[in-house]
Amino acid sequence: MSRVQYYCAMSLDGFIAESDDTIEWLTSYSPSGEYGGAPDDEAPMPGAYLRFYDGVGALVSGSVTYDFVRRDVEGGGEWPYRDKPFWLLTTRDLPIVEGDGVDIRVVRGAVRDHFDEMMRSAGGKNLWVLGGGNVASQFADEGLLDEVIVTVVPVVLGNGKPLFDRRLPGGAMRLTDVRPYAIGMVELTYEIRR
Repeated sequence: MSRVQYYCAMSLDGFIAESDDTIEWLTSYSPSGEYGGAPDDEAPMPGAYLRFYDGVGALVSGSVTYDFVRRDVEGGGEWPYRDKPFWLLTTRDLPIVEGDGVDIRVVRGAVRDHFDEMMRSAGGKNLWVLGGGNVASQFADEGLLDEVIVTVVPVVLGNGKPLFDRRLPGGAMRLTDVRPYAIGMVELTYEIRR
């Protein structure tokens, strides 16, 4: 059965980005504290992201997350979500990435208004709420979020953009899986109670 999953990384004190929306704290993380990220043999997977991504049929994000990915593509990177529908929830007019395998669908309005179409586009696989906290909160508010999968990175930011923008309806989530990684990260999987 298809699920709606919020999958992301978070600092130890609950932030998914700095106040200015940057994530260098994540991209430069290494257990020794040196910049440049974790060596390949210390990657937080091995295979955790690929295992998750294989189950994804479509993605949804807000404009800030999309803009971050778009800037990377414009800087010479590749669109990382090839051949999967990417739903962009925004009220802003943004440049749209084009290219082979890129399928960006811009929508405005309430999540519930587009939810059925998003799920159909996932083709029986899961819908990944890519970010950020506001988009995840919109899905939770409507009772449409099934699971939160968060990788806790042992970095303290002090302030920034929170995992969720507001309190979740329904109270406490139910922990269903814990995966520690040798580099100090821990992946936690929670089921949303309704």
